[in-house]
Amino acid sequence: MKIYNNKRAVEFSFNWLFAVILGVVILVLAVYAVTKMISTGGTETGTIASKEIGILLNPLEINFESGKISSISIVTETRIYNKCDNTGTFGNQIIQTSQKTFGKFSEPSFEVKFPNKYIFSGNYEEGKKFSVFSKPFDFPFKTTDLIYLISVDKKYCFVKMPGNIKQELKNLNSSNLLTENCFNSADAIKVCFDSDTGCNITVSYNQGYVEKNHTRVYFETDALMYGAIFSEKDVYECQAKRLMMRTKELANIYNKKAASLEQKNCNSNLDLGIFGILLGNYKTSRDLSGLFIKSNEIKNANEAATCRMW
Repeated sequence: MKIYNNKRAVEFSFNWLFAVILGVVILVLAVYAVTKMISTGGTETGTIASKEIGILLNPLEINFESGKISSISIVTETRIYNKCDNTGTFGNQIIQTSQKTFGKFSEPSFEVKFPNKYIFSGNYEEGKKFSVFSKPFDFPFKTTDLIYLISVDKKYCFVKMPGNIKQELKNLNSSNLLTENCFNSADAIKVCFDSDTGCNITVSYNQGYVEKNHTRVYFETDALMYGAIFSEKDVYECQAKRLMMRTKELANIYNKKAASLEQKNCNSNLDLGIFGILLGNYKTSRDLSGLFIKSNEIKNANEAATCRMW
């Protein structure tokens, strides 16, 4: 009888242990399944958010004007990733998002591509609210609008900037783009013009370059200057390349228009064919200076011509 009781005890202990192990396995699988669902759901939600942000960043859709600041508000803490590629005729603006769930950011969403947008920002901007403004890029004709995206949690302090830049920034009336008495602000990114004393970013306005994180990129026009200030180097160089690709296509269109008008004895005297070749040879922002000289020559010739192309 004693042996029988021991056998029952062993059987009971084994059944209990098996039930515990099985319960743990089921619990682990359930947690894993829920985690995967949250992760997948976060990715899908992020992809939808990326598309919506891309649409919102279309100046025609949100009706923001050059020189006016707008904002995008998102309920959830979000990272907006800014990427681009130079494939195809115009390249692509690539947006991904990642949203915070249970105190942790999800994996970045699937890439959403826009061939007609040019966004300048950090590799990603993080927050619930983002400031957005735009400027037209003329080179020498209107190429497109450049969009600048900044988390409102970032503050930029502009120091000793030229009068036209100061007035433009003041007109934006943005709480995170500061122009007065901000140099001693501990949380502000210092943007200094022609000075590098205690500055995070140095802008050489006359020589046409921006230096930060020990790297230098080059710009022509104020529109690209802002792009260089707010962007990381890889984002800036990629977007500048895409802009030259778009400008090349537009130059070719205008060149065909000029050839058509010449048949009607209306000569524009523009070197748009040569300009297109030069644009096709563009490699990095170092090439912008020579292109800008040619752009100005074409601009002046167009303004003096009887038959203007634009």
